Amino acid sequence: MQSLLELRHLKTVQALRNAGSLVRAAQLLNLTQSALSHQLKALEEQYGAPLFERKSLPLRFTAPGERLLALAGTVLPAVDEAERDISRQVQGVAGSLRIAVECHTCFDWLMPAMDIFRHRWPEVELDIVSGFHADPVGLIHQNRADLAIVSEHDESDAGQGIDFHPLFQYEIVAIVANDSALASRNWIGAQDFVGQTLITYPVPDEMLDILRQVLTPAGIKLARRSTELTVAMLQLVASGRGIAALPLWAVQNYLERRYVSAVKIGEHGLFGKLYASCVAETSQRPYLTDFVSMTRESCFLTLPGITLL
Repeated sequence: MQSLLELRHLKTVQALRNAGSLVRAAQLLNLTQSALSHQLKALEEQYGAPLFERKSLPLRFTAPGERLLALAGTVLPAVDEAERDISRQVQGVAGSLRIAVECHTCFDWLMPAMDIFRHRWPEVELDIVSGFHADPVGLIHQNRADLAIVSEHDESDAGQGIDFHPLFQYEIVAIVANDSALASRNWIGAQDFVGQTLITYPVPDEMLDILRQVLTPAGIKLARRSTELTVAMLQLVASGRGIAALPLWAVQNYLERRYVSAVKIGEHGLFGKLYASCVAETSQRPYLTDFVSMTRESCFLTLPGITLL
């Protein structure tokens, strides 16, 4: 029997295991669900057996599927390591990755991603440019950072030699006290914020999606209170001092403990986006592209309520 097995097939079964469903695995691999199903069907026809149980929840692999997963666990890390070794040999090992961020909650997922990167690229000097920055791309232009995590794809920066690599989209929810009248609502609109105190991070208004996308277009201005710390924001909300709008993944633990309540903003939800930006000339450095790819995957698999861009 002539084998049709390729590295992409191993990546497919591994993504299916990690993501837990065809829909999420297709997104992780940047494929359509139809293309992913076609790959799996071809493999199953090749081996004459199903690789996983179609209606199982959680998803369960058959014995042939488990064998391919074991092969993927052996082969794919070895291939990745070989490719990194070749990059080091061809381009050298010297390099730096200084990261600047514009969002306070980025550190929640950025630190685990950096730990993975340090293990994969031990020769690259990795650092976070200290503190929050309202214009992290400006630090790239000043050669004070190599990569910036930003919430907008700025065409003016793109015209100045900056590449933007999409990371993920995430839902922003209204955070209210458990005894608030809004807590029982399916969703709230701009008018429901009237009379509330909006608790935010101390950042410019144009960087806050709740203002830029919801309140400002509706002509609504609220009393404001700001704090640097997410936990301080949640404490203020829990004690009835106001309302906040935060990424769902940043507050999931507090919601599970019923410390505060979350309500969808708008009938279809409010969403923010994150990009990794860097100088176009350096964007193809193997360690930088690997950082973006690895960050996208680790966040998709660990953060609730996000989709890849």
